[in-house]
Amino acid sequence: MPELPEVETVRRGLAARLAGRRITHVTVRRADLRRPLPPDMGQALTGRRLQGFARRGKYLLAHLDGGRVLIVHLGMSGRLSVDDAPSGGAHEHVVLHFDDGAVLRYEDHRRFGLMDLADAGRLEEHDLLRHMGPEPLAPDFDGPALATRLHAKDTPIKAALLDQRVIAGLGNIYVCEALFHAGLSPRRRAGSVQGRRADRLAGAIRDVLDAAIAAGGSSLRDYVQASGELGYFQHRFAVYDRADQPCPGCDCGAGVRRIVQSGRSTFYCAKRQR
Repeated sequence: MPELPEVETVRRGLAARLAGRRITHVTVRRADLRRPLPPDMGQALTGRRLQGFARRGKYLLAHLDGGRVLIVHLGMSGRLSVDDAPSGGAHEHVVLHFDDGAVLRYEDHRRFGLMDLADAGRLEEHDLLRHMGPEPLAPDFDGPALATRLHAKDTPIKAALLDQRVIAGLGNIYVCEALFHAGLSPRRRAGSVQGRRADRLAGAIRDVLDAAIAAGGSSLRDYVQASGELGYFQHRFAVYDRADQPCPGCDCGAGVRRIVQSGRSTFYCAKRQR
């Protein structure tokens, strides 16, 4: 599933290409994805100008003139790409045409993504967004802020960081990477991550996310940038998907280990991460 760096990369690509453009017509080829599409979505978008793009966690937010916002989640296999071709593939479910000839396509062969419309003035009250935790790239996200979110949590730190109510936008890849760089075991009780441990973890989260965004995200299966290019951060993974390979800068001798937590693979170094 695309995580914060992938969604942020798509956001930047769409903003550079489509901000200020007017939607001339919309093609909606099915009534639902993971949940029903707004029945008036095509009509509501047609004629609107895209004022800009924002992101909340793993959600892309397209702000329209007239005070509405298109909310998009890419799910497991969703893609948003911009080109000038008249038609696309078999799994192309929603197509937006713009006044300069650009075409924005939403493709999703597994249909785990979603789209919805919201009023801009009540966006934070939307059921998809209202329970989300803070943004890890926000200026006020630091060790003390993270410690406050974790202090009462009795779950493993890996599970706590994946909870979108604790921190918005993190997924399996970047949690594994951040915990490695912070030197914290994924099995450690979340509530014990206080003080210097929280400072290290908050810094590692920010550094890993910044590096991933600079690399265009991670392309493992379906993710591509809005331009159709692949991301490159997968070539810089320290531990994710590197089971039994040497730990970077570590003399543990055992290599990266893989365990399963809550049905998900976790990759870590048992010597470096405590």
